[in-house]
Amino acid sequence: MRVYLDYAATTPLDPEVPEAMREVEGVFGNPSSVHRFGQEARKVLEGAREKVAALLGARPREVVFTASGSEADALALLGVALARGRGHVVSTAVEHSALLGALGLLERLGFAVTRLKPDRHGLVYPEQVKEALREDTFLVSVMAANNELGTLYPIREIAEVAHAHGALFHTDAVQAIGQVPFSLGEVGADLVSLSAHKFYGPKGIGALLVRQGVELFPLVPGKQEGGRRGGTQSPVLAHGLAVALEKALRLLPEERERLLALRRRLEAGLLAVEGVELNGHPERRLPKLVNVTVKGADGEALLLAMDLLGVAVSSGSACSAGSLEPSHVLLAIGRSPKEAKASLRFSLGRFTTEAEVDRAVEAFREAVARTRA
Repeated sequence: MRVYLDYAATTPLDPEVPEAMREVEGVFGNPSSVHRFGQEARKVLEGAREKVAALLGARPREVVFTASGSEADALALLGVALARGRGHVVSTAVEHSALLGALGLLERLGFAVTRLKPDRHGLVYPEQVKEALREDTFLVSVMAANNELGTLYPIREIAEVAHAHGALFHTDAVQAIGQVPFSLGEVGADLVSLSAHKFYGPKGIGALLVRQGVELFPLVPGKQEGGRRGGTQSPVLAHGLAVALEKALRLLPEERERLLALRRRLEAGLLAVEGVELNGHPERRLPKLVNVTVKGADGEALLLAMDLLGVAVSSGSACSAGSLEPSHVLLAIGRSPKEAKASLRFSLGRFTTEAEVDRAVEAFREAVARTRA
């Protein structure tokens, strides 16, 4: 039995998604063309935009399609900053690497950046954000759910702190949307990043929700996407994103409870092994994710042993795979470099079964014994 427990890295396509995409794949025109072929493509594209907007509590004109969640993060931070010209941004030390990269670029461009340090569970709090605000703070960016720990952040309260100061609020919701209830209005965010392949949609398509009235400088010049993101759009991919999102949100209530039960079963098995410790908040966490540190084990050997035993897991963010550096998230919550390297992330999904969870626990026990020996 081969077991896939790396749903936080990417999800398989839901069978209904490619089927829906095939229905429109013959629509090949450029959505910006005025002839009938272009009009047909524009109809598919705008239909997807309207569906995404309705599902997430936004207006259609507030949905900007991108090539990925990473691009959406970069467009949010750099787009707002370049439109502003100068000032201060508040974020955290545990954001996705794409967002941290955008923060680094902002600093090189002369902007001031504060990265808030989390507690041992990976959490940051509204009070920390409030203390970090400066007179020239124009943007606060805090993720909705951590991609390595699964920790959920109090983004509504943080958005209120930002708005009370007159700053905009962005959240990277790539791991949250489709996993926990999410609405633009209820969260109070001005900008929200999402990615289709995290909720059983196609790779190569994401979106940035941009609240009406927020000025955004385009990183890719062009007239597409309301002048906010140049480049010919893919109506087929946009349609796939919308179909996948609709199904993920429809299944969310029952799926969340099912995954939570599986997560608890998995946790119990992993933590029963001596010297294994949980990373992330014990309760305030995505239903699908478990991150553990294995004391006295070599992380790379552990990961390879799991793969040889037929279980696919991760040592952290997929975007950092292959890096010899320990996870910046685990270091930020107080793990030593050695502990950070000896950590594994298990992430469950729509097609995970109890039998697969039990097999993963069995393989984990064997892998730990092998690597410690």
